[in-house]
Amino acid sequence: MQVDKNNPDLLKLDNQLCFSLYVCSREIIRAYKPILSPLGLTYTGYVVMMALWENDHIGVKELGDRIFLDSGTLTPLLKKMEKDGFVKRERSAEDERSVIISLTEKGHAVKEQCRSNPDNIICAAKLQEIDGDALMANLRKMISNFRETGV
Repeated sequence: MQVDKNNPDLLKLDNQLCFSLYVCSREIIRAYKPILSPLGLTYTGYVVMMALWENDHIGVKELGDRIFLDSGTLTPLLKKMEKDGFVKRERSAEDERSVIISLTEKGHAVKEQCRSNPDNIICAAKLQEIDGDALMANLRKMISNFRETGV
């Protein structure tokens, strides 16, 4: 897709894909707040939990790579989640420099309470399944393209 640099509307806020994605992301996080708050989770904490439900007992680096967070952001979050009883952090027996994150019993148990979350959010967004599938495919392609180009 080529951008017409002479278009007078080029820099209008409502014409920016990045702004629409930013606002949509904020709205999704806002929609999750009343669902996650009673569980003691923030949206970012919920993302950590979903990653651990897929692949428990992993290193901080691997977890950060999976959810696109650096260790400077992830470590304080994991400390709070450990204090709240969702995860435990342990030094790796193979490499003392590596910290392994594992779900606790509470971390496993909260998964059941979250099973209806995706459906609730999709219903709130009022997306048809085919629209959601196309959007997801395009977003994944964009993420991949940005990571490949380093932009």
